Amino acid sequence: MVPIVEPEILADGDHSIEVCQKVTERVLAAVVKALNENNVFLEGCLLKPNMVSPGSTNADRAKVGEHEIAYRTCLALSRTLPPAMVGVMFLSGGQSEEEASLNLNAMNQLTTVRRPWFLSFSYGRALQNTCVKTWGGKEENWKAAQDALLVRAKANSEAQLGQFKGSADSAAKESLFVADYKY
Repeated sequence: MVPIVEPEILADGDHSIEVCQKVTERVLAAVVKALNENNVFLEGCLLKPNMVSPGSTNADRAKVGEHEIAYRTCLALSRTLPPAMVGVMFLSGGQSEEEASLNLNAMNQLTTVRRPWFLSFSYGRALQNTCVKTWGGKEENWKAAQDALLVRAKANSEAQLGQFKGSADSAAKESLFVADYKY
């Protein structure tokens, strides 16, 4: 069994990207310490964290682009995760489908921070939202929903290679943030 660890800093609040980075670093350091104390085989472990971003109600949120999110996320990872960790599979944290893909893409293009782990996605909402809305529970929408899912899967496949160019799909730009989201 592959251990999957899911520490997530929620986007709720008006915190800055700097605060999110510092809190993410503290949480990831504590997670790694706990993994080591419990003799978890890091070479077989996947981490599912948040991306470092400003809070959902932060006044400057719209000004923070994917390159800063990528840089700060990878910096937080490089300061806390051992190279032995196999991969980091990001949660979307309420980002739009497009935003999550662009942020992952920017991380995989980053050359200024060492990234010894495989960076990919483990999105739920940011992979399925358009698909589920397109389907709407109707049999006649099945093919269109499958096509929508393939578009998102292709976008994220390209993003984990650093080759995503963005899409024209306006539905993919819809925010998926839900305040006080409960898992």
